[in-house]
Amino acid sequence: MKVLFIGGTGLISEASSKLVVEQGHELYLFNRGKRSEWVPDGAHLIQGDIRDLAASAETLMGYAFDVVVDWIAFTPEHARTDIELFRDNTKQYIYISSASAYQKPLQHYIVTEETPLSNPYWQYSRDKIASEELLMEAYRNSGFPVTIVRPSFTYGDTMIPASLNSWNHPWSLIDRIRRGQKIIVHGDGTSLWTMTHNTDFAKGFVGLLGNTAAIGEAFHITSDEVLSWNQIYAAIGAAAGVEPILVPISSDFLISFSTDYKGGLLGDKAVSAVFDNSKIKRFVPEYRATLPFAEGIKRTVASFEKRPEICTVDPEWNDHIDQILAAYESAKPKHIPIKFGSL
Repeated sequence: MKVLFIGGTGLISEASSKLVVEQGHELYLFNRGKRSEWVPDGAHLIQGDIRDLAASAETLMGYAFDVVVDWIAFTPEHARTDIELFRDNTKQYIYISSASAYQKPLQHYIVTEETPLSNPYWQYSRDKIASEELLMEAYRNSGFPVTIVRPSFTYGDTMIPASLNSWNHPWSLIDRIRRGQKIIVHGDGTSLWTMTHNTDFAKGFVGLLGNTAAIGEAFHITSDEVLSWNQIYAAIGAAAGVEPILVPISSDFLISFSTDYKGGLLGDKAVSAVFDNSKIKRFVPEYRATLPFAEGIKRTVASFEKRPEICTVDPEWNDHIDQILAAYESAKPKHIPIKFGSL
């Protein structure tokens, strides 16, 4: 197949790009060319900015693709641009949505593709929902050949996955653990979550490319392994070689300290979510996630250690975590000892 990835060098997509080429497909990446180290050998790079509709239309003029995948469309405006660009020159368009679009709070902790889409806590998720609705309307009204994919928390060689970490300097969490500093876990650490390595995600995702039965359908693709957040942080500590010192702090307290946490916690990670992957396995029968998180995170830490230039630490994030811990300790009720015999 002739496949176009818009983006294609990011955290989730780089493993899929590699697998597409390995399977013998002709892969084109349309992006700004700023992450060339993640372009797999054999892929073709088309440099451009998808946010510029006129320039993108001119750059892509004359191309036709069996499959187009947009990894970096976040809003209905982005989806509308893609409909305009690709309505007549692809047999399948795949929109990368998010599992955070599923109902919050969940009526049932097991999530299927039939779980309603609703997230009052996170604008990011509401934009994904609105984009899905726009694309499905185009499918129903004009036959736009859309397939929707909803990843959950997917990690790889460039991300230390956690509920609280520095996005730009993810090694900060490992550094903090190794220096024996306290780590915050939201809630009491017992809520359930799913971590998916990008190479596992890629196996299910690439199986949807060119699958005409998947047009008009939505899928999530995750591991079947279910872990508590305490187990997740324990595995990260084991990969770092140090048992982490965990401090459980309620999501409400964290949000009261910084409203920036509202979306990522109440709108996502604070809610137990177990994904039923029956649907992707029906459409891609060979799909199985085979990399346990304990092994995957060891691979991630080892990948960082091979590239010292990315093992950077975010001092502002460290200070922020220390401020939360100090505020939490000062807010805890003080224990007043009772002196017997004083009555």
